Amino acid sequence: MLSLSYLKVFSVAEVTRHIKGLVESDEELSGIWVRGEISNFNHHSSGHMYFSLKDETCRLRCVMFRSHNVNLSYSLHDGLVVFAYGSIGVYEKSGDYQLYVEMVEPAGVGTLYLAFLQLRDKLSREGLMDPARKRPLPSFPLSVGVVTSPSGAAVRDIISVISRRAPWVHIVIAPALVQGDEAPASIVQAIELLNAYGGVDVLIVGRGGGASEELVAFNDERVARAIAASKVPVISAVGHEIDYTIADLVADRRAPTPSAAAEIAVPDRAQLASLVATLFARMNSAIARQIQTRRSKLSELSDERPFRMPLEPIYQRRQRLDDALKAIRLSILRRLQSNRERLAAVAGRMDALNPLSILKRGYAVLRLLPGHEVVRSVRQVSTGAPVEVLVADGVVYCEVRDVQEARDDGKGQCKGQGECPAGECAAGKHAAGV
Repeated sequence: MLSLSYLKVFSVAEVTRHIKGLVESDEELSGIWVRGEISNFNHHSSGHMYFSLKDETCRLRCVMFRSHNVNLSYSLHDGLVVFAYGSIGVYEKSGDYQLYVEMVEPAGVGTLYLAFLQLRDKLSREGLMDPARKRPLPSFPLSVGVVTSPSGAAVRDIISVISRRAPWVHIVIAPALVQGDEAPASIVQAIELLNAYGGVDVLIVGRGGGASEELVAFNDERVARAIAASKVPVISAVGHEIDYTIADLVADRRAPTPSAAAEIAVPDRAQLASLVATLFARMNSAIARQIQTRRSKLSELSDERPFRMPLEPIYQRRQRLDDALKAIRLSILRRLQSNRERLAAVAGRMDALNPLSILKRGYAVLRLLPGHEVVRSVRQVSTGAPVEVLVADGVVYCEVRDVQEARDDGKGQCKGQGECPAGECAAGKHAAGV
C-alpha cells in the first residue's frame, strides 16, 4: 500500500485556484479578440448571456454579463460568427476555463474590421479618443487647411462651401494620397506640413466616400497619431454619413462628409448678418429700456427736496456758521471782560506795592554814590559823602554836611530837627544836614 505521509497532497480547490491564478495572470490571455461561431446560446433571466464559441476543432465557453450586453444593437444567436473581446478566466465551481466577454462584433467584415477594433481599443487605452483632450474649434477662422486629394470631389466641395459661406477665409490645400499603400505616409506628411506652416486656424482631413477597403488609410495608426499630435484642431471628414474610421474617433470633431466639414469649419455669412442684425436690435432695445428706466429714476429724484431746493443745505450751514461765529464772539468778549477785571485787580494790587506810589505820598529814597547803595542807617553815611535822593518826579544829588543819629524817647518825638510820627525818620525824611 502506497504511503502518503511524505507527499504533498492538494485539495481540488487548491489545484483549481492555482490554475486560475496562472491563467488570469497571463497577459496573453487578457484583453484578447476571439473569432468563432456562437452555439448553445442562452440569454438567462438575470440578463447574463451564456454561450460557446466554436471553430472546426474546438469549443470555448463564454459568459457575457448584463452590464456588458445591455447596449448591444443586435441579437446574438446560434450560428452567428462573431469577434468576441474579453479575458480568459477560470470558474472555480466547475473548474472550467471560459472567456469573460466584454464586447461582441459581427465578423462579417473579416480581418479589416478586426484590425479596426484592435487599433480602436489600443488608442482608446492610450487616451487618444478621450473627449477631454479634444479641442474646441475656432469660431471665426481666417485660414483653413485641407488635407485631401487635389483631384477628388471632396476638395471641390470644401472650396465651394467655404467660398459661399465665408469668402474672406483663406484656404490652404496640402495635397495627399487618400488611397493605396502610400496614402497613410502621404496624409501624415501633409498634416505635419500644415502644422509647420503655422498659418492655418483649423484643419480638414478627409476624402469622399468609398468601400471599406478604400478607407483603410484613415484607419492607419500613423494617421491617427498625426491627427492627435496636430497643434491645430482637426476636423475628420471621411466617407458618406455611415462610414466611421479611426481618424474620426481621434479627431477633435467628426463630420459625416467633406461638405459638412466645411460647414462646421467656417461660419455662414448670412447667418452672421442675421445674428448681427438681431443683436443690434436687441442692443437698441436694451439701450432704450435703460434710458427709459433712468429717465424715470431721474424724474423721481427731481421731485426730491434736495433737487427742488438744492441750496437749502448750504443756507442752513451758513446760518449755523453765523450762529457759531456769534457764539464765538460772545465767548471772546466775555473772556476779555473777565481778563480785564482780573488785570485791573492785579494792577491795583501791584500799584499798592509799587515803590513809586510810596514816593508820590511824599517819601524819598537815599542812595550812596557812586554805588547807588540804599541808605537804611545813618551809620552807612559819613560827612561829605555824595548821595542821591529819589523822589516821585526825579533825583536830587546832595552832599552830606552832618550825620546825627536819631533817638526815640518812646513818645513818638524825633530828637532831630523836628517832631514826626514814630518810625518816619527811619525812612530818611529828617536826615540831619541833608
